[in-house]
Amino acid sequence: MKQAVKMTKMLALLLASGLISRAAEEPVKDGSKVVPGYATQDTKEGNKLIYKKGGQTVVIQAWGRDSLRVRVTPDGGGQTSDWALNIPLDTQGQIAISATEAVIRNGKISARIHDTPMQRGHLQFFRHSGDKKVCILSEYDYVVGAHNPGARTFKPVDNGLFECEQHFAPTDGERIYGMGENATGRVNLKGSVIDLYQRHVKAVVPFAVSSEGYGFLWNNPSLGRAEFGNNRTRWISYGCRQLDYFITAGDSYADIMENYADATGHAPQFPYWASGFWQCKLRYDTQETFLNVAREFKRRKLPLSVLVIDFMHWDVIGNWKLDPKCWPDPKAMVKEMDEMGYRIMISPWTLVDEKSENFAHMKEHGLFTGSIDGKKDTVKEFGRNLYQYDPTNPEAAKFLWSKWKANYVDLGIRTFWLDPCDEFHQIRDYDQVLYHIGPAKECHAWYPVAHQKNIHDGLHAAGEKEVVTICRNAWAGSQRYGACLAPHDILCSFEHLEEYMKVGLNVMMSGIPWWSCDTGFVTPESKSAHFQELITRWYQYGVFLPVFRTHSYRPNNEPWNLGDKTTYGHIRASLLLRERLRPYLMEQMKLASQRGLPPMRPLFFDFMDDPKTATVEDEYLFGPDLLVVPVTKFGMRSREVYLPAGAEWTDAWTGKKIPGGQVITADAPMEHIPVFIRGDKPELLNLFRNLYEPE
Repeated sequence: MKQAVKMTKMLALLLASGLISRAAEEPVKDGSKVVPGYATQDTKEGNKLIYKKGGQTVVIQAWGRDSLRVRVTPDGGGQTSDWALNIPLDTQGQIAISATEAVIRNGKISARIHDTPMQRGHLQFFRHSGDKKVCILSEYDYVVGAHNPGARTFKPVDNGLFECEQHFAPTDGERIYGMGENATGRVNLKGSVIDLYQRHVKAVVPFAVSSEGYGFLWNNPSLGRAEFGNNRTRWISYGCRQLDYFITAGDSYADIMENYADATGHAPQFPYWASGFWQCKLRYDTQETFLNVAREFKRRKLPLSVLVIDFMHWDVIGNWKLDPKCWPDPKAMVKEMDEMGYRIMISPWTLVDEKSENFAHMKEHGLFTGSIDGKKDTVKEFGRNLYQYDPTNPEAAKFLWSKWKANYVDLGIRTFWLDPCDEFHQIRDYDQVLYHIGPAKECHAWYPVAHQKNIHDGLHAAGEKEVVTICRNAWAGSQRYGACLAPHDILCSFEHLEEYMKVGLNVMMSGIPWWSCDTGFVTPESKSAHFQELITRWYQYGVFLPVFRTHSYRPNNEPWNLGDKTTYGHIRASLLLRERLRPYLMEQMKLASQRGLPPMRPLFFDFMDDPKTATVEDEYLFGPDLLVVPVTKFGMRSREVYLPAGAEWTDAWTGKKIPGGQVITADAPMEHIPVFIRGDKPELLNLFRNLYEPE
């Protein structure tokens, strides 16, 4: 009797609190039947499952192959944009509603929503493989009412925005990959905290791939944070109007990446010219200096695809044209470069000085980013207060492109380095910036996508179909606009070589298949043995990147100026090897464009059945057939290498065949880093021969 009284009181308390509801008060209809009990309030609308209760509307929708999109809108909130998910995907899901739950299934994924004693509309996601059904992700169920902030929370802040959180339960042994360009020191991000903002050595792409067989996109470009804790996973937005995320399931990592590319956009076809070597430094300051470098590459018969004109090629910041005092005849320069078979890339920035010829018009027409507090209209750079064009403003985009086209494209310069393509204020001021489309607190990370789209579309309209832009930032969907993400201003050190090798693998797992890496930007010019060994190892690593590009603050950053004759010989061999590998790379880039498969990836991507590959973070696959082992320590002349099980491996340098599934000690002389070929492929093995023949 006492127990019954306690249960009655508990039930009354839960009803009063609104944590559960009487069917009579909030009936749930399954067809025309009123469903009794403490069930969810669900309705079907087309291919959407809609749940409403407690001041929130949850919409779950089939969205592409084996994928779902979830949007949770608080009362007073609403859709601002589809952001990265603006590609229409007409998919029909299967929806079933019962007395205790509602389920929507789309191929290999399903979502279940039901009420628990502590949460209205508790969400779980399942992966279906044959007859097996496995829970891959579940909202955190706090169970105890005394400690229940809620798995989905919304707190009104300002400008109609909400600070919101989404909490998920952890899974023992789960590994998380992706999230863009974040220097965490590891490939597996489990246990990491990722601040969701953009900077030139940090490009957040909020797509996380789980070893549990799913990919998760936080479709929200606001400022925020992602926490992949051991006790729970938390996604936090500091200012949005609704929760919006995409989840996809697959039996392989390739399935997940392909589904994600379908939803957010495929990279264009990668042009052959971009697969070679890109030469760059800060900076070639005159036309003659620039051309002399190209001529020296030609004289030495060194492979070269692109030569770069960096920033400060203008007379005044924001004039967006070559300074005639330093670049007197651009058309003749372009003509000579074309005759040598080299392409020019140029870096016009997005900042404007008050002395610029473009300033008055842009200021009058409101083409700059603004400020919520009225105090952050300008950014401090080069010792001056400069204004920043707003790529989210169609008129600003149109005006900037008209200048770039007239002053670069019409001269024959058709490749752009988008440095910067991110918000340029100090990090602490990000939440005070105002874009044309809304406050940066809500859409901060959309800046690079908007700028990349403007330039991509402008080039296409001008007749240039082979668009590759080196970008110091990116977000979800950047890949569809030909963006090649590249960290800028990293240190020239063995430590950063190792760290950004791992960063690059997570960029690949983020659905951005084009990536490059400076050969250590911040460094004094040095002839020391340490530097010459470091730069040799960096070039040997760069051979096996999607885009092979050098860039640095070194006054003399050309291959023949980086050290003694021996160092030059090593660097020359790297350039020759890259040249030979271009057809193989193009095969991988074709798959990247067609299917979203990363051209470089961690070992576990191709060897899911070998659990040891998940622990290896200092090797990677370059396509399916090359296993690359960077050397990231000074003085290292051999190192341990794990060869995945399920394949036989061939030492690319000796031709020796080695069974997989074991750790070996591989030689790492200064002439090369360890590389292994999967199986018996003579056509690949021959590429690694005779790289040190004289010029």
